Amino acid sequence: MEIINTIVGTPLGWLMYGCYWLLRNYGAAIIVFTLLTKVVMFPISLLVQKNSIKMVKMKPQLDMLRYQYVDDNDAFLDAQSALYKQERYNPMAGVIPLLLQLPIILGLLDVVYKPLKHILRLTPELQRALVERAARLMSVTVEELGSTAQLTVVERVRAVPDSFASVPGAAEVIGQIQDLRMTFFGVNLADTPSIHTLDTLFLIPVLAGLSALLMCWVQNKVNVLQIEQNKLSQWGMTLFMIAFSTFFAFIVPAGVGLYWTFGNLFSIGVMFLCNAVYSPKKYIDYTVLEEMKRAAAEDKAQKKKNAALARRYYKEFFSPENKGNMKIMFYSEGSGFYKYFRALIEALLDATDLTIHYVTSDPNDAIFQKDEPRIRPYYVDEPRLISLMMKLEADIVVMTTPDLEKYHIKRSRVKENVEYIFMDHGCSSDNLAYRTGALDNYDTLLVVSREQAIEARAIEKLRHVKKKRIIECGYGLIDDMIAAYEAMDRKENEKKTILIAPSWQYDNIMDSCLDDLVDTLYGRGYRIVIRPHPQYVRRFPMQMKGIIQRHQEKLSDDFIIETDFSSNVTVYTADLLITDWSGIAFEFSFTTDKPSLFINTQMKVVNEDWQKIPLVPFDITARSKVGRQVEKSEVRELAPVVEELLAHQEDYRERIAALKRQHFYNLGHSGEVGAQYIVHRLERRYKKQLVHAGKPG
Repeated sequence: MEIINTIVGTPLGWLMYGCYWLLRNYGAAIIVFTLLTKVVMFPISLLVQKNSIKMVKMKPQLDMLRYQYVDDNDAFLDAQSALYKQERYNPMAGVIPLLLQLPIILGLLDVVYKPLKHILRLTPELQRALVERAARLMSVTVEELGSTAQLTVVERVRAVPDSFASVPGAAEVIGQIQDLRMTFFGVNLADTPSIHTLDTLFLIPVLAGLSALLMCWVQNKVNVLQIEQNKLSQWGMTLFMIAFSTFFAFIVPAGVGLYWTFGNLFSIGVMFLCNAVYSPKKYIDYTVLEEMKRAAAEDKAQKKKNAALARRYYKEFFSPENKGNMKIMFYSEGSGFYKYFRALIEALLDATDLTIHYVTSDPNDAIFQKDEPRIRPYYVDEPRLISLMMKLEADIVVMTTPDLEKYHIKRSRVKENVEYIFMDHGCSSDNLAYRTGALDNYDTLLVVSREQAIEARAIEKLRHVKKKRIIECGYGLIDDMIAAYEAMDRKENEKKTILIAPSWQYDNIMDSCLDDLVDTLYGRGYRIVIRPHPQYVRRFPMQMKGIIQRHQEKLSDDFIIETDFSSNVTVYTADLLITDWSGIAFEFSFTTDKPSLFINTQMKVVNEDWQKIPLVPFDITARSKVGRQVEKSEVRELAPVVEELLAHQEDYRERIAALKRQHFYNLGHSGEVGAQYIVHRLERRYKKQLVHAGKPG
């Protein structure tokens, strides 16, 4: 404390000294002093303003990173740090004024408590002698006078000036001490207000609270960061500041409370001045931000409506009719997941009289529109999903969701022998795509390929977990896509069509090299279709808007930016697909037998331990088999590669067809194979139940 008083209090004392002798009014001096501190700190306020604008400007990008790294907090923090560095944003800049405010307050306290030192500029020896004399007159020690020792001297000199005449050097300053007026409109600024005494001093905390209310009200209207807060956060901060300002003014001398009050008021002017110098509207696209807010508000309102729907379906799921009779349940994360289950479910419906219980986390899932009485759909929101999973009594549960038992989806706590089956919704490497141990708690894996089966056994060995039943099933989605493609009335494109279909992961084509890619290919006689990932369009409207604006003049029948994902026609009819690490490349190439071109952006790695098993993931090895891969730095020289791929399509057709037959289990029949396994497991379970009940099997 003494260090702060010396380092901060001394220069502030000189500043206060100048203000007092200029105005000859203690209260006015504090007000001018407060204004000067705001002037001195204005460059820092500007720094904070610039920093705040950067923060708001980065918000869409930060939201993008949060979604892209929703499963990997460490990776998100690394990407966030890189973004901060790129934008030269300092996350600590916002606290600088607060850090500076503390020593100023402490220094000001020193000024208020020590008028002999800071206002009258008496020598340390004379200050000490006067304090010692006051202590003797009051029959206490100097230590007992505490921080108010010099204020006590001022009071005693005014009351009994002759009692200090014997102090060496006092005669020359007694008059100055008597002239020292620490009052302002009748309020003694050296006194501390009391919550128990309703007097003029009581006005200081009241004014401090009111000034905080006014400052926060204005701040919520004009401050670049506060504008972006929701009403609850804004008024929560307002109430806190009112309470803090009022309380603070009750525990410090009224002079400090006066400083705090005018500090709040002058802060309003500083906010307007900062906005005039660095206007947020020059740097921030508020139209996009408003769209994001509106979308968030709509999502929140929709969730509230969905809760009532979820309650009804939850009750239906646990109805007496279902209790003890639920043989098989499928869980879908959203409407788009039925395509992964379709082949298996329809094979089960054809081969058995089973009722399929289908739980989805999407209230608008297309499953509700299916006209199939033996599929019973249920919508369950996330809070109810947790308890539903823990209470379910189905014999078999089929999911595409990894990390069973690790997060919100748990195994049943009611029925121990539920068989949990993991069904892949991709044809590439699980070791690369899922977290470490993501499949540990499943009983059975319906694998797509030999590579997935080998990976699964290697991971079990590495992690020393139980061996799962691995069923050589295949990939229902690719079966369906091939069947749909073969049923199409196909014809050769008048112009070679290039489909650019990136992922939405960090460093994807849309964000990293789309403009270079377009510049390279546009005007070469191709029809170009850009089909961003649906999540990219939904989550990052600012980036999407910028892309459309930059290429507005090119839009035509030969240059399309496609944001309607209701049809896969463009996927089926393209001659070449260009992507980064999106799985759409394998779906495209294995469906059409046409090549894909891969741009080596930053590889999406969910499992940081993927290299602990000595197997190169299919995602990596297949890139050079179904097409070509180039580095991001080579995009501007990409034209010859595109020409070569288009010119040698027949060569790739044979190569891709061979790889497809080699890679996938049961090509064209995966649904039947999966259904046969499930029927077999249910028959075994049923026989065991009969035996346990004392009946013949």
